[in-house]
Amino acid sequence: MHEHQVLNPATEEVIATVLASTAEDVEAAVVRADRTQRAWAALAPGDRARQLRRFAATVDAHIEELTRLEVQEAGHPIGNARWEAGNVRDLLDYAAGGAERLIGAQIPVDGGLNVTFHEPLGVIAVIAPWNFPMPIAAWATAPALAAGNAVLLKPAETTPLTALRLAELALEAGLPEGLFQVLPGAGSVAGAALVRHPGVAKVVFTGSTAVGKQIMAECAARVKRVTLELGGKSPNIVFADADLEQAAAAAPGSFLDNTGQDCCARSRILVQRDAYDRFMELLEPAVRAFTVGDPADPATRMGPLISAAHRERVRAYVPESAPAAIRGEAPDGKGFWYPATVLEAAPGDRTATEEIFGPVAVVLPFEDEADAVRIANATDYGLSGSIWTRDLGRALRVSRAVEAGNLSVNSHSSVRYSTPFGGYKQSGLGRELGPDALAAFTETKNVFLNTDA
Repeated sequence: MHEHQVLNPATEEVIATVLASTAEDVEAAVVRADRTQRAWAALAPGDRARQLRRFAATVDAHIEELTRLEVQEAGHPIGNARWEAGNVRDLLDYAAGGAERLIGAQIPVDGGLNVTFHEPLGVIAVIAPWNFPMPIAAWATAPALAAGNAVLLKPAETTPLTALRLAELALEAGLPEGLFQVLPGAGSVAGAALVRHPGVAKVVFTGSTAVGKQIMAECAARVKRVTLELGGKSPNIVFADADLEQAAAAAPGSFLDNTGQDCCARSRILVQRDAYDRFMELLEPAVRAFTVGDPADPATRMGPLISAAHRERVRAYVPESAPAAIRGEAPDGKGFWYPATVLEAAPGDRTATEEIFGPVAVVLPFEDEADAVRIANATDYGLSGSIWTRDLGRALRVSRAVEAGNLSVNSHSSVRYSTPFGGYKQSGLGRELGPDALAAFTETKNVFLNTDA
């Protein structure tokens, strides 16, 4: 049986060895999930809600344990990791409230009564990424369970530990065995088996656009439902009338949070030409003040990249000889460290069009509102973005014109469990989170009752 070593990206030490799931393991898991799901779906919605709230309470009692695991396996600063563990709890609580509110509709028709029902799909496969292992896994798992489905979660090879612990906590909280199972292993083995299995009704995937296209093609062959949350190259648009001090102070966090390993990272900073020089003067000290170091230190704001291979991928975009407008510091020695880097670029440059997924941003000047929108939309992606301006009318006009699923004005906040999240164009398909999250894991059944008979 194949084993996979889990490394601490800050020290390169082996922290765990995990057995990799095989296609046979997936087959057995689907059988268990299918059997358990039927009984779970038959429960009264209030009973499902109570069990999920117990799961949330159990997670809450283990917040610090989950936080430490996330620090070790993902290299996240401890403050970030603590928020992520709390987000899992909050998602379970929020989804539990939806179990009793998954309402259909009564539609006026001639000759009878017409009603609709939301019925669970069955077994859901969730293929989660390594950049935010806990919260993104919960984005799909919590509403899928609340809607009456079973979940098979395949975590990323590099970050399986929090997922495995969450599955143990689910059993500890009293969820039925087989309802929420974790299948660590390679995407080409366990992930592929889940995508292809006829007993899996839907696949939820978060990751690269290239892999998302492959999964979408596999699902298309089986007319299998799919939600995809893929790449991004999000703009941070700063107009000359903005509060430049505030915009510059907030900019580093928008592309350095999680060491830039964030599909929502505002890695294209568009600055109106009249304000360009002043903004750059303000940006440099803000970037240099972004503390990089030991993720277990509460003062740390940026940790390492996830792996040596990923660090090489980031480096390929920015050779050591490349001139940088701003380059921060990074620790020497063990660990997959990379410094915060800001490049001045033209809109067509590779660094301005491709997702680097590291602590690298490009700064692009623009002339006016129309030019800003043109540059912002000149990408295959459309996930997120920010607009900085004091002009409310401009904020609304630009928000409507930018092709992205999640925008913020005078802020970089993209994600809340209570609001929908997803992308335009090649950033994905479907929406997660928000009040309609449960409906994405159901079929709508229409029933007509003849009252004239």
